[in-house]
Amino acid sequence: MSISPSISLWHRFFPFLAVLGSVTALGIGTSWAKHWLFPAVGAQGTTALRVGFSAVLVLLLWRPWRWRLSRADARAIALYGVALGAMNLMFYMSLRTLPFGLAVAIEFAGPLAVAIWSSRRVVDFAWVVLAMAGLGLLLPLGLNGSTLDPVGVAYALGAAVFWAMYIVFGKRAEHLHAGHSVSLGLLVAALVVVPVGVAHAGAALLSPAVLLIGVAVAAVSSAIPISLEMMALKRLPRGAFGIMISMEPAVAAVLAFALLGEVLSPVQWLAIGCIVAASMGSAMTAGGRLRRTSQAAAAA
Repeated sequence: MSISPSISLWHRFFPFLAVLGSVTALGIGTSWAKHWLFPAVGAQGTTALRVGFSAVLVLLLWRPWRWRLSRADARAIALYGVALGAMNLMFYMSLRTLPFGLAVAIEFAGPLAVAIWSSRRVVDFAWVVLAMAGLGLLLPLGLNGSTLDPVGVAYALGAAVFWAMYIVFGKRAEHLHAGHSVSLGLLVAALVVVPVGVAHAGAALLSPAVLLIGVAVAAVSSAIPISLEMMALKRLPRGAFGIMISMEPAVAAVLAFALLGEVLSPVQWLAIGCIVAASMGSAMTAGGRLRRTSQAAAAA
């Protein structure tokens, strides 16, 4: 029985649409968090709600207690989860003073560094130069007239470091089922950031409106992207997946303009373009090592 052209076309483009949907959902969830939750509970409280509810949703979805866990795997997941929690906290702290798209672009230095270091091909030096050019246009070094807040940039760079650590530690647990490692990793991340959020926001976290928005942000930022990414990974080579994920800084900037009214200068758009191009190039030549283990880490 022959397959109709429309069905064939749908199967061909579905993985790319799934990745685009994943990146878009993550951006929408983060924009909601910055707009609705930051004024009520701050960046720390927002991180606690997002990671805490994400952990609950993913634990209920995957039920990791069904699988056995060795001591070595438990140690790897603990390190992975600590890095995941710290990455999310650093990223949301950076959003207090940085535009969303620029914070994502700076944070992308982490996975890009891991991908290039893992490859060590001569061609990857071109991506290093391109990424450094993009970061040089953003960082407030006193050489380019940048007006970005240095503290916000420091938090974004901290998120980049923890994203790199998250990838490195995640590789130690990649032999486990994705639902097993991601759900337990998110549980550890919640144990790291929820106390910080409670200490900062206190009883404000228990407001019904805040809780409702927190659940929505967690679902849109984690449950939906994770599901879409897992469907895409079944149908896409990892290199192609890494190239698609590289769109995230640009998508974040567009969503921030549409939902938050954050307007970037031409130089800042050029910087994002450099970082996106470096990420795509690295994914093409380094076999897609830029990819994230799961969208649950997306700070974005």
